[in-house]
Amino acid sequence: MFIHQRITKILHGPDLNTIISVYGWVKTKRESKNISFLEITDGSCLQGLQIIAEHSLKNYEQDVQKLTTGVSLRVTGLLQKSPAKGQDVELIAQEVEVLGWADPSEYPLQKKKQSFDFLRSIPHLRGRTNSFGCMMRIRNRLSTLIHLFFQERGFIQLHTPIITTSDCEGAGEMFTITSLDLDNLPRHEDNRVNYSEDFFGRQAGLTVSGQLEAETYAQALGQVYTFGPTFRAENSNTSRHLAEFWMMEPEMSFCDLQGDMDIAEEMLQFLLTDIMETCSDDLALFARFIDKNLLTKLQSIIRAPFTRLTYTEAIAILQKSGRDFEFPVSWGIDLQAEHEKYLTDEIYRGPVILRDYPKGIKPFYMRVNDDGQTVAAMDILFPGLGEIIGGSQREERLDPLLDRMAECKVNPDDYQWYLDLRRFGTVPHAGFGLGFERLVLFTTGLGNIRDVIPFPRTPGSAL
Repeated sequence: MFIHQRITKILHGPDLNTIISVYGWVKTKRESKNISFLEITDGSCLQGLQIIAEHSLKNYEQDVQKLTTGVSLRVTGLLQKSPAKGQDVELIAQEVEVLGWADPSEYPLQKKKQSFDFLRSIPHLRGRTNSFGCMMRIRNRLSTLIHLFFQERGFIQLHTPIITTSDCEGAGEMFTITSLDLDNLPRHEDNRVNYSEDFFGRQAGLTVSGQLEAETYAQALGQVYTFGPTFRAENSNTSRHLAEFWMMEPEMSFCDLQGDMDIAEEMLQFLLTDIMETCSDDLALFARFIDKNLLTKLQSIIRAPFTRLTYTEAIAILQKSGRDFEFPVSWGIDLQAEHEKYLTDEIYRGPVILRDYPKGIKPFYMRVNDDGQTVAAMDILFPGLGEIIGGSQREERLDPLLDRMAECKVNPDDYQWYLDLRRFGTVPHAGFGLGFERLVLFTTGLGNIRDVIPFPRTPGSAL
């Protein structure tokens, strides 16, 4: 069985004066008389392990003196308390085995500062840098915490399809998938592609949301959540958009908009409280080099309840601000980033939950309020980021749902299965979607969403 100690365990629970083997990559090397001081990392934590390699090693001149950044090693030696400042323990090497060389004339991650733009050009190697190692450990922990939060509250994880025929958001931004011969497409008389001859017998695409499918199981199991990749064929080359990203979506039966907001706020505070405790070293790097106010910003989310406003109240505040916004403010508009930023960063200096939006700017599935003009929708806005969560109470009544489908030009024939949920034992229910990369972006203080996912997919780029 392949078992070896990870560096994080060696550093935080050292078994001193024992012989151990450690694996990793050379981060730095410096030499003194007849001794090489190596720092190696294995990705388990930010800090590396110092290796003392003396000239008495049998391959000292052959290998050790030729080591450079990026070379992979297996080192066996005596773990002991370090007399030097900067580390508690060090490994006195008895054997150094080179597993893989890295030519310094070609290896792009030498010991110097690299820009994030440059690192995006080498996504297969950028995980070896401090910043991306920290980001991935934070991302991993946040993912684990999401499952922990919902599992502890009795939710059941649902794996919703990636291939779907339902455009949940109705924005026409789905990637079409096909097995048809693109050089010889079957067509109708009006030249439209005849998808009846395709693999599924109709047009299909990559999912933009698992919400509609999750609603079906929420009305069987009570509380479910999905967590998986989603796709938007939106030609947005911005620092906030990806063509492929991860979405977490709970759906809850017997729940209204108030309960929806409560669980979303509780979840966000739970996640950030834990991450500040368990990933403090990784967060400290971002607080030092990326956003000096990061820890204060995270604390502000944890400490106090989120401000809650109706959309109408928010519009009134924006109109009274005297601010000359690029996008003029009037009731019925879809709020822009500048409007959200004014509310979160200048007025309330913290997270804001907006609710009860005009029905004209929201999808068909959101419950119409008694005023007939708004729907029971909510967005959670974070300072410096904007929307991080969007959700709603779903329309559980059959006739109002059919009316909204007609208003939104959604063909009910394509959603008979969805309408059945309203015909057979319908219940009030609600849910929301959390853009996972936006959560990682906020937690790390990084400025571009392409830097919080291992392999970003964006317009013109699928490296």
